[in-house]
Amino acid sequence: MSTTILVLIILALGVVGWVLGNWRARTSVNGKTSALHSRPGYYGAYVLLWTTLPALLLLILWSAISPTVVSSMVSSRLPETVLARPEQTRALTMSTIGMIEKGLTRLSSEELDKTADPATDVKALLLSKGVPLAVNPEPFAVDAARFQLAVKNSSQLLLTASALGLSLFCMAFGFFQVGPKLRSRNAVESVALAGLLGCSMVAILTTLGIVLSMLFESIHFFSMVPITDFLFGTVWDPRFSAAGTTNEAGGQFGLLPLLWGTLYISLVALLVAVPVGLFSAVYMSEYASSKIRLTTKPLLEILAGIPTIVYGFFALITFGPLLRDAGALAGLSISATSVLTAGLIMGVMLIPFVSSLSDDIINAVPQSLREGSYGLGATQSETIKRVILPAALPGIVGAILLAASRAIGETMIVVLAAGIAPNLTLNPFEPVTTITVKIVSQLTGDLEFNSPQTLVAFALGLTLFVFTLALNIYALYIVRKYREQYE
Repeated sequence: MSTTILVLIILALGVVGWVLGNWRARTSVNGKTSALHSRPGYYGAYVLLWTTLPALLLLILWSAISPTVVSSMVSSRLPETVLARPEQTRALTMSTIGMIEKGLTRLSSEELDKTADPATDVKALLLSKGVPLAVNPEPFAVDAARFQLAVKNSSQLLLTASALGLSLFCMAFGFFQVGPKLRSRNAVESVALAGLLGCSMVAILTTLGIVLSMLFESIHFFSMVPITDFLFGTVWDPRFSAAGTTNEAGGQFGLLPLLWGTLYISLVALLVAVPVGLFSAVYMSEYASSKIRLTTKPLLEILAGIPTIVYGFFALITFGPLLRDAGALAGLSISATSVLTAGLIMGVMLIPFVSSLSDDIINAVPQSLREGSYGLGATQSETIKRVILPAALPGIVGAILLAASRAIGETMIVVLAAGIAPNLTLNPFEPVTTITVKIVSQLTGDLEFNSPQTLVAFALGLTLFVFTLALNIYALYIVRKYREQYE
C-alpha cells in the first residue's frame, strides 16, 4: 500500500472518529447537550485528533528514518572490495543499485525470479521496462537491488500495519475517554495553538537556518581571504584554479564594484518606480472614477505578473539598442547594456509594487479624516498632502521598502540589461553588475565548496542580507518617527 493511500485511509478513520465522538458525547447525556462541558463537535474533534495525529507522526518519523536504515542494510551486504572503493565510487554504486531496484519494481514475479540467474541479461530486461543502464550490472549489484526491494516492501507492509493499528487503538482510546466532564474544547484548542505555533516557527527556523549557513561558510571564506580585502577592495577578479589542485586564494575579491553596481541600479529603478507608482496610487484612490479605477488598476498590476526574464529580453533586444541609437543622435555614447537601461526597465517592473500597495493603504485611511479636512475648508490637494499621505506614510514606506528589496535582489534584468562587468563608475551610460549576478556566476558549473572562488558567494549573500536588514531597521525608524496616530 502506497503512503498516499495510507494517509487517505487514516484521514478517513479520523472522520469516522469524529462521528463516533460526536455521537458518544450526545448519548452520554441522553441528548441534553447543555450538560456537556464542551459542544459536541469538540468531542468529535478530540477523537479525530487522537485517531490521526499519532499515526501521521509515525508516518513522518518512519519516512525520515527508513531511507537511512535501508541504505545501511544494503551497504552491509556489499562485497569488501566495493566498500574499499573511494567515497564517490561507492555513491555511484549505490545510485546504480537504486536504478536497478526502480526497474525491478516494474517486473512481473517471473521476470523478477530470472534476475537471480547470473546468465540473465539484466540490462536488456530493464531497458525493456524503460530503465536504461550504461553497462550490464554486476551480480552483486543485482542481488543488492533485490534485497533493497524486499526490505522496502517489508518496511512498507510493517508501516501500514503499524500506522493502521496505532490509528485504531488511539481511536478507541479517545472514544472511551469521551464523557460529560471531559474538557475536550481545551484539549482541541491546545492542539490548534500548538499547530499555529509550529507554523510560525517554520518561518523563524528557516530564516535562522539560512543565516547560519551563510555565516559559517562566510567564516570559512574569511579564513582564506582577509575581510578587509573583501570589504574595501576595488577590484573583482576571482580567478578559478583547476579543480582539486589548490585551495589557496586566487584573484581579487573586492566587494565595492558589486555593491556600487547594486545600489546604483536600484537607485535609478526607485527614481522611476516611486514617483510613478505613488502618483498613480493617489490618482486611482482620490481622483479616478470607479469605472477608470476598475480598468486601470488591473492593467497596471499586469506588469507584476510578467516574468523578469521577459523584461530582460525586452531591455536587451529593444530598449537597450533604442537607447543607444537615441544617445548617438544626441551625441552621447550610451552602451546598450548600461546602468540606465537596467534601471529604467527595472523601475517599470517595480511600479505595480509601489502603486498597488500604496493605493490599498491610502484607501484604508478613514473617510472621517477627509471629511474633517474638507469641513475646515481645505482643498482636495491640500487634504491629500497634509492629511492622507501623512496618515498613510507607514504603508507607503513599506511599499517603497518592498520595491527596494525587490530591486536589490533582481538578477535576470541585470544580467541581460546591465552586463556582467564589475565597474566603479558614476557614468550611467556604462555597464556594471550586481551582487546577485556574481552569486549566480560563482555557483554555476561543477564546483568544490572548499575554494574561495566558490565560498565568496556566501560572503556576498551575507553582505546582501546585512544590507537588507539595515534597510528594514532604517525604514522602521522612519515610520516610528513620522507616524501619526488617530483615535
